[in-house]
Amino acid sequence: QVQLQESGPGLVKPSQTLSLTCTVSGGSVATNGYYWNWIRQPPGKGLEWIGYIDYRGVIQYSSPFKSRTSISRDTSKNQFTLQLISVTPEDTAVYYCARGDSSSLGSWGQGTQVTVSS
Repeated sequence: QVQLQESGPGLVKPSQTLSLTCTVSGGSVATNGYYWNWIRQPPGKGLEWIGYIDYRGVIQYSSPFKSRTSISRDTSKNQFTLQLISVTPEDTAVYYCARGDSSSLGSWGQGTQVTVSS
């Protein structure tokens, strides 16, 4: 059974870069047919899809995040990462990584709280 675990700093200062890593166990980020996603949930709001990197290394970003987001992967470590530049307090959220296929996001990490504050 695949498991995902987010890691990274819980506090980031405004204008800095938010960097998170998702470590995958029980499955490979290169396994055919899977998409490795980043999603967030700001306080009091719904889920926001940020983007994914797929099993081939192809990357897709959600339009609101495209200009300041970078997603990458390290297949040797079985990890994928999120970088969000020039953060503001509006980027405060619980950030999740999740594995999906063509129909659903079936496996999620537990989420990690990131607060943007000086």
